Amino acid sequence: MDTAIDLPLLTAGAALLCAVLAVAGVHAYTAGRAQHEALVERLSSPGRLTGGSRERRFSGVDRRLRRTRLGRGLELRLAATGLDITPGEFFVAVLAGVVALWLVAASVLAAFFGPVAGLTGLWGAYAFLNWQRARRTEKFVGQLPELARVLANATQAGLALRTALGMAAEELDAPAGEELGKVAAQLAVGHSVDDALGELADRLPSRELVVLVTTLVLSNRAGGTVVGSLRNLTQTLEERKETRREVRTQLSQITITAYAVPGFGIGALLLMDRVMPGALERMTGSFYGQAAVVVALALYAVGFVLIRRMSKIDV
Repeated sequence: MDTAIDLPLLTAGAALLCAVLAVAGVHAYTAGRAQHEALVERLSSPGRLTGGSRERRFSGVDRRLRRTRLGRGLELRLAATGLDITPGEFFVAVLAGVVALWLVAASVLAAFFGPVAGLTGLWGAYAFLNWQRARRTEKFVGQLPELARVLANATQAGLALRTALGMAAEELDAPAGEELGKVAAQLAVGHSVDDALGELADRLPSRELVVLVTTLVLSNRAGGTVVGSLRNLTQTLEERKETRREVRTQLSQITITAYAVPGFGIGALLLMDRVMPGALERMTGSFYGQAAVVVALALYAVGFVLIRRMSKIDV
């Protein structure tokens, strides 16, 4: 009789214990997942090394986007631009901008220009990222002589290359200070000097930075002195900096022309629609009119690309 009474109690106790353990396991899993997502969000945000702590928006979109190939590529591009924005925020902003351009162009000009304006908005977002990256790279290249001078002074004082990079990150302004801060953070968690500097060269591609990174990597591998090489490199970078400034000044007129030519075409369309209201609607109402507009836009795009190629001279 006692055995018959003890068996149900034992079963009930075991079931209660399993239920408690299951609840505790689910709670631990959800808490760990939340901590993991928070850690990923903090480490992947552009402002993590620069003290940015603003509240991030569209976190759900951002988490889903980072799991895709598009999101990972967008994250790398945003990291190279130095913008304090997440891939999710940028994606939502671009989507809203494309929709707005589509509606405005379709209502102001003609329905045919809605998709054209949307595609132009997508291209504009891509071009903006490239422009921001090139602008940041240009600023970084302008700081390379000062960076080489700081590293030369630090290594001459007997400091190790890792310590010299950390000191340069504290002394230099953005973007060099921010980028070297990322390098110092990678070195602090166990990355090698070769890998950290290689990622820096990948984020901000330029000939001058590749030369500096190669000099530092080879000196670190061989264990030789790097002071003499950095002194000579500082003078070379100063000369290249002046040469690049002169070339950019000489080609400024061509650069303005590249943007002025498509602007004249868009202005002509708007003027024609103002002079003859509804002209664009009637013109794009037939296949031949649409084909003519597409060919004209394609020619303007080809002209823009060719003029930009003519004005691009590697020094």
